[in-house]
Amino acid sequence: MSEDVKLIFPAISARTKEEEGVKYIWDSLRGKWLVLTPEEWVRQHTIAWLVRERHIPELRISQEYPVNINGQHQRADIVVIDECAKPHILVECKAPEVAIDQEVVMQAIRYNAVVGARYILLTNGLKLYCYEYADGKYRGLKEF
Repeated sequence: MSEDVKLIFPAISARTKEEEGVKYIWDSLRGKWLVLTPEEWVRQHTIAWLVRERHIPELRISQEYPVNINGQHQRADIVVIDECAKPHILVECKAPEVAIDQEVVMQAIRYNAVVGARYILLTNGLKLYCYEYADGKYRGLKEF
C-alpha cells in the first residue's frame, strides 16, 4: 500500500480504520470516511500540503469537482477556488505507481478547458509538475 511509500509532501497524521478487510481514511474536509486507495493517500497529502505549506484556506478547496466533457460527467480531483469564487488551481492526483505522462497532462488540460483555472498541478506523490495557463498556452513552472 502507498502508506509505506515516502512521498514528497510532509507527513500527515491521518485517521484510518479497517472494516472487513477494507482500509478507510477520514477526510476532514468532506467529513466522511473514504476507501484508502493509493490515489486517495496522495490526495490527502496534497490537500494537507496546500493548506499547511501553501496557506490555502480549507474552505477554498473542492474535491471531486464536477467536469462535464462532451456530455460525460468527469471529476477533477481537487480544485482551489480564488477569492472571487472562480477556479484558480486544478490538481490531478495519481497513485505513486502511475507515471505522470503525456496522457495525464492531456487529461488535466481537457478538464481545465472546462474549469478554466490559471494553474494545473499534477502529482503522483513522488513528483509534482506545475503549469500555468496564460495567453492561450501552458508553460511549465520550476516550482509552484
